[in-house]
Amino acid sequence: MTSQQRVLDILVEAVDTLTDDFDLIEFLHRLSTRCVELLDIDAVGVMIADQHAELQLIAASDENTRLLELFALQHAQGPCVRCCQTGQTQLDIDLTSAPATLGFGPFAARARDAGFTVTHALPMKLRHQVVGALNLFQTRPGRLSDSDIQIGQALADVATIAILQQRTIEQAHVEKAQLQAALTSRVTIEQAKGILSERHGLSLDETFDAMRVYARPRHLRLTELAQQVIDNDFDGEFGPTEGP
Repeated sequence: MTSQQRVLDILVEAVDTLTDDFDLIEFLHRLSTRCVELLDIDAVGVMIADQHAELQLIAASDENTRLLELFALQHAQGPCVRCCQTGQTQLDIDLTSAPATLGFGPFAARARDAGFTVTHALPMKLRHQVVGALNLFQTRPGRLSDSDIQIGQALADVATIAILQQRTIEQAHVEKAQLQAALTSRVTIEQAKGILSERHGLSLDETFDAMRVYARPRHLRLTELAQQVIDNDFDGEFGPTEGP
């Protein structure tokens, strides 16, 4: 039986990793190898849903399992795919039993060819949001113990936190970039306003109104017009009488 201290050490290791600027793929590969170490299983695959809700294989404990999981994705079949779709745990799927593999035929055959006899899938989800699933494989018959299920689900929950944190960080970066672009655009426009105001003897308000009137029918963004002015590439004529 896996010692409680070892379980705690690995959970602490996983949580500590989340505090840094981490590599999500490397993190999930490490987590998959930890699952093999901690649980009475032989291999692990990790599937997640991308931004388009399409399932993708992101990690596997070995190449054999990676190929099997890719087969599952290509055929939209297997306990891991079903787990991702439903958010429901899939336990003790006997790959040698026809009733147990109902609906998993080709996947079950491929899994048996890979040497596996039993598989399980644990959801990675937060409340009702399913982000993926952890697929566990055994090469020998037998049920997964309650303690292994609990530990496996805890690791799946850590993986869920990692994925959601990464998505939050990426979204924050996008929003930060958009904000920075807006600030940069505003500076560019203000510089162009100053140039045009002096050139045409207009107030800054009149200049800004004239820029908008000039840009609109020409399908120019204000930033593009302003950059032309700054680069001395603008040779248009406009003034406060061009329109409201």
